[in-house]
Amino acid sequence: MTVPTVRNHPEAINPQLKSLNYLNNILAKIEANNAGVPEAILLDGSGYVAECTGDNIFMIKGSEMKTPVAGRLRGVTRDCVMAIAEKKCGLAVSQTLITRHEFYNADEVFLTGTAAELVPVVKIDGRVIGTGKPGPKTLKLLKLFQGATRKDGVRF
Repeated sequence: MTVPTVRNHPEAINPQLKSLNYLNNILAKIEANNAGVPEAILLDGSGYVAECTGDNIFMIKGSEMKTPVAGRLRGVTRDCVMAIAEKKCGLAVSQTLITRHEFYNADEVFLTGTAAELVPVVKIDGRVIGTGKPGPKTLKLLKLFQGATRKDGVRF
């Protein structure tokens, strides 16, 4: 769900810095828990999607994959998934400003995080995404990511 808590302005606290300042993320996670949903989407000060409480967010529409450009924390998993999407899935990847409306109308949506890897999203704010099931491109990305990060079945 999208929560009222706003991601810190990037000019106030640079989201590229990994610090212990997770207050907004914690507040957003509490809001999600209180609503009975597993994750929250934070918007930036201009109303664009920034990130989730502990994950980066992606959308796929046709042959394009988009992820927010501003107000988000960089991630190794995020970078790896973008490279795999371009090189092995033929998706045109862009980092851009994205509205909630674009996510609502996406074919597929997923989250990335170090521990989470790739997590398909099938509903946002009560709206079903795509078919309401994990999409084929998301599942392919997950399989390729796991193949790239495991050797002999062991994650490294």
